[in-house]
Amino acid sequence: MTKTLLAYSGAALAEIGGCFAFWAWLRLDRSIWWVAPGLISLALFAWLLTLVESEAAGRTYAAYGGIYIAASILWLWSVEGHRPDRWDLAGGAICLAGTAVILFGPRSG
Repeated sequence: MTKTLLAYSGAALAEIGGCFAFWAWLRLDRSIWWVAPGLISLALFAWLLTLVESEAAGRTYAAYGGIYIAASILWLWSVEGHRPDRWDLAGGAICLAGTAVILFGPRSG
């Protein structure tokens, strides 16, 4: 479980960082050179998700969604300086609950 949590956390950071690089270039008028590390970061994100032990890629991606959302809220606060409001926090908690159901729910057949 620790390996999965580390892979998901690393993937979230890599995905958010990679996407933010494009955001910075296209929305914040940063240099196009922001795109190169963004592409590398997005490739790292994809690779990290392959490290998650699962019999189905779709389940891996679905469970990852809640981690991504929670990490995005942390990014909002720590990098962009916008404090999450109660709705951000409630939504993140709901998504993490969904992640737990997907990861820990009993499987049939």
